[in-house]
This record gives sequence, C-alpha cells and structure tokens, in this order.
Amino acid sequence: MREKQRKVLVKQSVPGQEYRKLLKEIGKAGVKNLIVDVPTEKITQFLRHAKEVDMMSEYHNYFITSLDLHTVDLEEFQYVGTNISGFQLVDETAPEFEDVLHGLSTGLEQRMKREKSYSKTELALMHDAIKLLAVTLQHINRRGQDIDFPVVSCETEQPWPQGHYFVSYMRMITTRGLTGEIKFDKYGFRSDFNLKLNELTQEGLRHAGDWNTVMGISITGNMSKAFAEVKASLKNRTLTVTSLMNPPYVSLTEDTLKGNDRYQGYCVDLIEEISKELGFKYKFREVSDHTYGKKNQWGEWNGMIQELIEGKADLAVGDLTVTYERESAVDFTMPFMNLGISILFKKPTKKIPMLFSFLSPLSLEVWVYMVTAFLGVSLFLFIVARFSPYEWTNPHPCDPNPDTLENQFTLLNTLWFTVGSLLMQGCEVNPRAMSTRVVSGIWWFFTLIMVSSYTANLAAFLTAQRLSSPIESAEDLAKQTSIQYGCLQSGSTQEFFKESDISTFKRMWNFMESARPSVFVESNFKAVERVKKGNFAFLMESTSIEYIVERNCDLMQIGGLLDSKGYGIATPPGSPYRTLLSSTILKLQESGTLQMLKQRWWKNKGKNCTLEVTSQSVSASELGLDNVGGVFLLLFIGLCVACVIVILEFIWKLRRVPIEEREPLCLELCNELKFAIMCKGDTKPIRNEPVLPSNNLSLIQFSSIGNIDSKDVVS
Repeated sequence: MREKQRKVLVKQSVPGQEYRKLLKEIGKAGVKNLIVDVPTEKITQFLRHAKEVDMMSEYHNYFITSLDLHTVDLEEFQYVGTNISGFQLVDETAPEFEDVLHGLSTGLEQRMKREKSYSKTELALMHDAIKLLAVTLQHINRRGQDIDFPVVSCETEQPWPQGHYFVSYMRMITTRGLTGEIKFDKYGFRSDFNLKLNELTQEGLRHAGDWNTVMGISITGNMSKAFAEVKASLKNRTLTVTSLMNPPYVSLTEDTLKGNDRYQGYCVDLIEEISKELGFKYKFREVSDHTYGKKNQWGEWNGMIQELIEGKADLAVGDLTVTYERESAVDFTMPFMNLGISILFKKPTKKIPMLFSFLSPLSLEVWVYMVTAFLGVSLFLFIVARFSPYEWTNPHPCDPNPDTLENQFTLLNTLWFTVGSLLMQGCEVNPRAMSTRVVSGIWWFFTLIMVSSYTANLAAFLTAQRLSSPIESAEDLAKQTSIQYGCLQSGSTQEFFKESDISTFKRMWNFMESARPSVFVESNFKAVERVKKGNFAFLMESTSIEYIVERNCDLMQIGGLLDSKGYGIATPPGSPYRTLLSSTILKLQESGTLQMLKQRWWKNKGKNCTLEVTSQSVSASELGLDNVGGVFLLLFIGLCVACVIVILEFIWKLRRVPIEEREPLCLELCNELKFAIMCKGDTKPIRNEPVLPSNNLSLIQFSSIGNIDSKDVVS
C-alpha cells in the first residue's frame, strides 16, 4: 500500500510580532500538524494565540522542539483536547538529580524553585559538563600525571598545550549526570543518549515514550488509559455532523421542525445510536455545495471532505464511499455498510401476445419446410400408390373377373391420409403395398417427432413469461451505443470508472465522458427520473438501487456487483474519535442494530412489487432447422427407399404377364409412370396372367341360394 503523501509548509515568525497572523495563514492552508520552534518563554504565548484563532481543537497536533517544555505551565491547555507533546533531555528520576536538590536547599519552597531551575536543559547540561570535567581530572590525577594550568588571557589566542590530551581523555570516559548517560563517539559528539517523549493530558505532562540513537522512537504510553481519556473528553461534547440529503440515508422532514428533528433516515438513526453509546451530543447540517467530495486538478477538495479538512465539521455521514483518495485526505471509521456498483434500469414492458402466437414454437423456415414436406409426401404417395400394382384392387369383390381395377389413393384421399397422420388422427384409407406402407411409416415417424417437438416447445411458450431485458450486464452496456448510461458526478462511482484499468470499464468511461448531452447527473433523484423515461441506465451503489426498486415497481437491478466497497463515517485527519467510533459501529453490528436499521428504512410497507422472472435462461426459444433437420433427412431417405420398392413391385408383377402381352420393361415403366402422372382415371383394364398347373381352381364361390354342383366346377 502506498504511503500518504505529506506536504511540508515552513513559516517563519517575525521577532517581536504576535503569532495570530501567522497562525491564521497556517489554518487557512488546512495544516493540522505543527512543529513549533519558539523560545521556551514564548511557548505559552504561542499556544494562547493558537487558541484565540481556533487552532486548538482535538484535531490539531503540536510538537514543541524546546527541550524545556516540562518547565512550562500548561495547565490552561490540559482540557482543550489538543495533542501537545515534546522531548525532554533532563532525567528527573536520576539519583544525581535528587542529590543536587538535597544539597542545595532544605525548605520546600526553595526546593521547588531549585527543582524547576535545575530541570532546565541548559543548567542540567552545564552541571553535567562540570561533572565530566571533574571526573576527567580525577582520572588523570590517579594516573599520576601532572597538569599545568597556565595563565589564560582573552587578548591572546594561545592554546593550552595539554588541551588536546585532556579532550582525548575526556572522550574515553563514561559517566551519568542530570541528562542521563554521558558518552562520546570518536568524533567528539555525544552518543547513546535518551530523550523522553512527554504528552499533555488532563493530568498534565505524562511520559508517553522514549527516543534514542539506537532504537529510535518507542511509545510506552498506556493505550487503554489514553482510550479512556479520549472517551471521557467526548462526554457531553457537541459534534457537528455534515451530510448530504439522499433518502434513505438522510432526508428532510416537515419544515415546521427545527434542529436535528428536521432530519431523518438511516444515518440519522445511526448517529443517534452511536451518541447513546459514547454520550456525546450532535448537530446535523447539510453540506453547502451538495457534493460528497472530490479532488480537482489543483489538489483542492469540495463537498463534505472539504468541510472536514477545514474544520467546519467533526463528522461526515451518509452514503459516503471509503476510497483511497479520500482516505489520504481524511480518516474513516470501519464501514457500517458493504455494497458495490450495479445497474439501475427500467423494466421492459410485456408484449401483447400475437394472434398467431401458437406458431412461435417453430421458426418460419421450419414451417415452410413442413408445408413443403406435406405437399411433397402427399404427391409422392399418390404417384407410388398408382404405380404399385398391389394398390389396384377389384372394385366388385363378387365379380371374379372384373374388367377394371380400382385405386383407393386418389389425390384427395392421399391428401386426407397425410393430413390425418400429421394431426395424429386416423383415416379409413390404409396402404396395402409394401412401397406405400414404407412411405406411410416414414411419414408417421416424421410427424411423431415434429408434433412432439412442437407440443413440448408450445407448452414452454405458453407458460414462460418472456420478459427479457435488452441488457443483462455491464458487458452488454459496453458493447452497444443505443442505450445511454451514466453515473453521479463528483462521486466514487465516477472515480471508479475513471481510474479503472479493466478494458470494459475503460470503454464505458470513454462513452460516458464523450456523451452529449452529459450522462453525469447531479443527484440520484434526477437519475431515477431519467431512468423512468426509458433508454437510460444508471450506475450506482447496490444499496441505493435496493431502496429505489422497492418503491418503483417499473425499475429493476441489472446484473451483479462490479466492485466491492463500503460506507464509513469520515472524520478530520488525525481525529482521536475514529477508534471510538469504529468500536461502537462494530458493537452495533454484532448486536444486530445495523441490520434492524436497514430493514426499517429500506423495507417499503406501503407497496410490494411482485418479483418477475427476467432471465432469458428460463424462457423458451424457437426451434430452428438445425434442431429438426435430421427428421427431414430421414423423411427423404424413406421416400427414396419407397421408390426402389415400388419399382421392384412393378417388375415382379410384370413378370407374371405373358411375354407376348407385354412391352419391354423400360417401355412398360414409362407407360405406367405416364398413366400415374396423367391422372386419366382410377380404373384400368386387367391384364391376363398365366394359370399355373397346380391351381386347377381359380375361383370358387359359394352362394346363399343353393349348393354348387361338382359339374359346374371349371377345370
């Protein structure tokens, strides 16, 4: 994660001039963290001037560079809530400090004066310097070395001959003094010293940590105690809460009410629950420019974020999304609501069923092929039946020697037979020849498959509600240009599409940015009205879509979530209340209070929109030629087989006719085919067949009048 960028502003005060003007300039620049380098005697004056220009709030942090901060009286600033801290070099807990005070004073009053005087860093360093000099002399004297102290003159610059040796020896000595351990490195600089970090609390300056040249800063303060102090400072304090009017989060009530009673909504109830837990008071007000907060090209913020930075508000609550850019400017609590970007769109209107909607299960192409197959099979069956000799029967069964034969497959009968089969009904006309039976069988199989497919798909068409949307996801929006789509201006959704590296979202951002008229709306209310007019999709947070759809039955949510984010309570940078607020939000979440509040403000008790199936996956689709093409192929193969069989039947029947009474085979085939096609009638003369020796009796008839004598039997 990238670190927050910090800007450093350096201001220099004019000697003898008050600090108010300088502090006002710093306040206008939005600076909350100040490193103050002023003389120790001017610290109190500087802090008083900061208090007068309203720069001593709980969001300001002052670090005093003076090492004598512990000697300054800061009682009047203990209860302001401002973080004032600084380093201390003097170790008041050192035994040397107690020994020095005990040797210098006996009375209590004199002791306090001495303690305050020797707590100053300058005097303590002077004391340690003299002590180090004395220790060095003692070490040199123990070694038996003589030290000459020549007369020193301020008019001449003549060095001490033994000075270099004395300094070198002093660097090797380690001792303790009022400023801790005294030790030098090879360059003559003091090393391994410790600085105490003091922080101003309601009980005065307290030890909060240490700094040394080896470990750096180390915070040793009691965090639980500091947490309790911040909670205590929040009691009975009135916080200014800025927000933006957007139901159900925050909205206005009746104009006759005043104060916080003018506002209602989810966030109003949320702040109320938090205030009950922490014991503070609050005052709601609407943000002046009616925007959430966005940084311009010059790095300046607007909206609620600007008011937090400038100190005009203590909290910002609403449907304010936690983003990286906003987090770099202000502090956020943990999210009290999780959500993502989705699409708000108008529900498609139901189409009025067509008069011939029963034809929808099959495509127009299939219907054309069906009619063609019906006519083709009927004509083919008619020709085959006329061509096959086994379909020509005796019209008068009582006449053993009829002059003509009859064919039951007339053109009308053939059409009736195929229609009856297609409609799954019976018919009095039945095929007799093998060829016609093959044609009938394959036609019956064809009709079985086609009728079953039609019936199954028709049931789906009659039961499924074909309410489908022209768009189903963000990808569908990006691929088309007929439907416009946009988002809220100066919001996190706009920033999401602007900064996204995903190709689909990049394409959507380019479309929204170049659209004319502009697709960026000023408020969610105007966006909803634009969506209701049709041909416009609005990209917004899913929780807001849930609220809108619950109250507008002609609107719906399209697709899933495009990202994942959360709404949080924003505080000024460095606010000491953020941890308290986050802990309280977590407590409310675990107790179910947040869910109860959402149900209260999201559920519409007056209207209940019936959920409708909008997915295309449950609706039927018409069958194409690819689905039933195999049936047509099988029908064609069956007809070809019937052609072969009818020719074989004709040849087999023709062989039983005497050779002298028949023409050559090809000529007979042509004549018979010509007779079948020309439709010259349904009767034709009988052709004599040879009588087989084994069959002496060609026909025996029994009469109901009397018995037939054996003499009447024809041999």
